[in-house]
Amino acid sequence: MERQRKTKRKRKRRIGRYIILILLVLVIGVASFLLLTARDVKQTVDGIQKETTAIDEGVTSEKIKNKERINVLLLGIDEREFDSGRSDALLLMSLNPATESMDLVSIPRDTRTEIIGHNTVDKINHAYAFGGVDMSLETVENLLDVDIDYFVEINMQGLADLVDAVGGVTVENDLDWYDEGFYKKDYHYKKGQINLDGQQALGYARMRHLDPDGDFGRNARQRQVIEAVINKGANIKSVGKIDDILAVLGKNVQTNINLASMRHLLTDYRNVRNSVQEHEMRGEGTKINGIYYLIVPEDEITAIHDIISK
Repeated sequence: MERQRKTKRKRKRRIGRYIILILLVLVIGVASFLLLTARDVKQTVDGIQKETTAIDEGVTSEKIKNKERINVLLLGIDEREFDSGRSDALLLMSLNPATESMDLVSIPRDTRTEIIGHNTVDKINHAYAFGGVDMSLETVENLLDVDIDYFVEINMQGLADLVDAVGGVTVENDLDWYDEGFYKKDYHYKKGQINLDGQQALGYARMRHLDPDGDFGRNARQRQVIEAVINKGANIKSVGKIDDILAVLGKNVQTNINLASMRHLLTDYRNVRNSVQEHEMRGEGTKINGIYYLIVPEDEITAIHDIISK
């Protein structure tokens, strides 16, 4: 049954528009989690809690206790000096313990849709600027006609720190290019398997103009970085490394996942990493009153709905 939907940190804009999101409960693997004291975990989890009125916590708690499929909205927030920021990165992560699988759905930030609670049709990333996490959750739920159970919000610089905390990541690069100077000036991203530190990972995830696929190519690299951090973090057993990860999460992440829910996710949902399927919402770019939008057709939206509702 569909659940009824309810309808600052100031900082200079640091990073361009790209997805740099991570589901923190999968970063710390079960073995790693057990190495930490209850106090270490509780202190970090308590510090990153953020409430939302858009999610029925009771329904979500029952779903994870019954090991049902759950959906997590990941938001990468580009905060600006004079406003509350925009969710220039949106990724829906659907976890299915029954099939030990995870679906990652990239939602392009320029997607034109109804902004729930604001009575406007606009780019989906503007929902956060208009109404924060609550409006973002309600807007994505309305667009895809699905329930969202959790959210994880991370500021942009957090990815670099997180990549460094896990000791760097390895990705398979399909293009050959040189950094344009934003992170590592003239750094050569060679084609093939490459190892990246935090700043290099940001440049890898951010690049768009040199990619013939534009935003879609960039989104694919963003998902690569997400998976690489998840897999690297979940296999870390060094207490020192875990402390570093916790420190990064504490500074850069906010979520509604409490400690009890986190324990369920760490034990009952850990194997969803065994099969990761990536999906990109596709559409056609157009300008309306001089503003660029991505128009996603209804059949594409239905196909994404079916993937995360099956």
